[in-house]
Amino acid sequence: MIRSILTAKNGATKMGGIELVDEWRSSPGATLWLDIEAESQESEKAILEKMNCHPLAIQDTQRARHPPKIEEFGEYTFILYRGIANFTAELKHEPQTLGFFIGKNILITCHPQKAVSIEKFFAEASGTLLKQGPGHLALRIMHTSAGLYLDALLEFETHLSDIEDSLMTNGNDELMRELVNYRSKLVKLRRLFNYHRNITDELRGDDYLALANSEDAMGHAITDLHDRFDRLYTMTEMFYSICGDLIDGYLSISSHQLNRTMQVLTVITAIFIPLGFLAGLYGMNFDHIPELHAQNGYFILLAVMGTIAVSLLIVFKKIRWL
Repeated sequence: MIRSILTAKNGATKMGGIELVDEWRSSPGATLWLDIEAESQESEKAILEKMNCHPLAIQDTQRARHPPKIEEFGEYTFILYRGIANFTAELKHEPQTLGFFIGKNILITCHPQKAVSIEKFFAEASGTLLKQGPGHLALRIMHTSAGLYLDALLEFETHLSDIEDSLMTNGNDELMRELVNYRSKLVKLRRLFNYHRNITDELRGDDYLALANSEDAMGHAITDLHDRFDRLYTMTEMFYSICGDLIDGYLSISSHQLNRTMQVLTVITAIFIPLGFLAGLYGMNFDHIPELHAQNGYFILLAVMGTIAVSLLIVFKKIRWL
């Protein structure tokens, strides 16, 4: 699907498709937002080449896996952004690559699936933001997308708190597997947010074609976006540490419980070994065992065995094994 929004110099806004490109070229001072969604690679490449986009930038946009980046290509500032196709509070997310080609008076966005942040601005205030400049609109799209990440992470925080309570009261292997799975997902998200944070660091440090931070409004927008990605990175780092602490805590509790069990088994073994020895000694089938003919030998042996058992219980109680 190809759609576009054209904002004329006098402020008039028009929505349409690929046909608005010719009108934009023939209208000095007009600004165009061209959105390419779910087009075949051949069709998308033909359109981008027609718009004078650099071949290397086009290749990066169409790659299935490529880390987020920012680079200047001729008349365009190219930003490769990792957006969201689907993201839940359980960190189940389906990412998608969004390519931004930002020129002086044009913004081209490319994405293989429907993007929530782009849909929002197409339906709402895209014309107003487009009048401020393509760079402002691109930053707002990324800011909104980062907000979706943030909302999901805040929901995950509540979910993680519930897991923590469950782990302390009724920990089990199923919760452990869940935490290990979350740690793996958080590592990927942390790496992703670090890429995006590096992009905003570059934007704050260098003046790009359509994103020059010397302008106050643009500088504030870049700083705001950087703060949001920095918060996302910090949150994933914190949740990763919490998951690790919960796993270590559960393992420590399990190890302590195992030690207590081993102590009890050790006590039982230590008590019954001498008793078993005496029972085995006098259970041997020899004809001449002097104590066998003692009148009160049975009761004496029971008394000795009882004394040994009680003495060992006192010793283990004293050293706090019981």
